[in-house]
Amino acid sequence: MKYYPLFLDLKAKKAVVIGGGRVAERKAAALIKAGAAIELVSPSLTPRLQKFKAAGKIKHKARNYAKGDLKSAFVVAACTSSGKTNIMIANDAKELFCPLINVADNPSEGNFIVPASLTRGPLTIAISTEGASPAIAKMIRKEIQEVYDADFAKYLKLLGPLRRKALTKITDDKKRIYIFKKFSSPKIISTLRKKGFEAASKEMKALLK
Repeated sequence: MKYYPLFLDLKAKKAVVIGGGRVAERKAAALIKAGAAIELVSPSLTPRLQKFKAAGKIKHKARNYAKGDLKSAFVVAACTSSGKTNIMIANDAKELFCPLINVADNPSEGNFIVPASLTRGPLTIAISTEGASPAIAKMIRKEIQEVYDADFAKYLKLLGPLRRKALTKITDDKKRIYIFKKFSSPKIISTLRKKGFEAASKEMKALLK
């Protein structure tokens, strides 16, 4: 295993994205979802990045990269169209001890990559081929999308409150453990997939009556 898989809490962490094209757009979009404080450096922006800027989701420096841009950055994403510039950015980030460095066109110059991912409510699945084939990672993601659909996300959201209710309402440990196992049993997952969320929800709620 070349990379260690983990999920990071980036809320309010400073993330500097250098570049204003499609790759930078994808990096910024993912960082916005994670709640990072994004500064983007580029003379130009894609229409979607312009919308992010107009909505106050990113701070934009409309110029070329300068080393000072990386000061206090927790995450650095080098996404310019110049491989030479991206390597320079990565080296600057290392000098400044920036914890997380991603180089879009040359992953070995950084220390993390961004996997293909699927989010369904509370469920997030990340897929990586360690850079061997991003296209296959995307293909696997599409396959998983068909298995874990919108009903699965709704079911996961339901389980949080049901679990809390079980913890407060059921004092018998054995009964509580029995119900928790029911929440994730092959039978209920089969019901969810064959009959849908409403049927699975009704069955699980009945356990707590």
